Amino acid sequence: MTEQIIALAIAMGASESQREVLEPLCAAAEQALTAQLRPGVTPESCADAFTVCAAWMALDGLYAAGGGGEVTSFTAGDVSIQTGGSGESGGLTAQIQRLMAPYLRDGGFYFQGVTG
Repeated sequence: MTEQIIALAIAMGASESQREVLEPLCAAAEQALTAQLRPGVTPESCADAFTVCAAWMALDGLYAAGGGGEVTSFTAGDVSIQTGGSGESGGLTAQIQRLMAPYLRDGGFYFQGVTG
């Protein structure tokens, strides 16, 4: 699946000349997302969202490492990314979390009923 993520990252704006740096970034993004998947969910079972999010993560790492600018607008099919000029990648991270939410383990805080 790493090759699909690399191809999508290149289609999203990375250049072929950045492939040497992009390959480990895509592999790391793939591993990071896979580790967060719910039991029984595989990268293949949510391939569309998985590849988009992994490519976003790799591009974010690529631009952060190179001091590049942040994405201000991107659309791929029904998915759209827009970030503000705040210099933070929190917006992209939040979009990744929202898109992958149905497939990821719940890492949030929750209350459990207490009798008393």
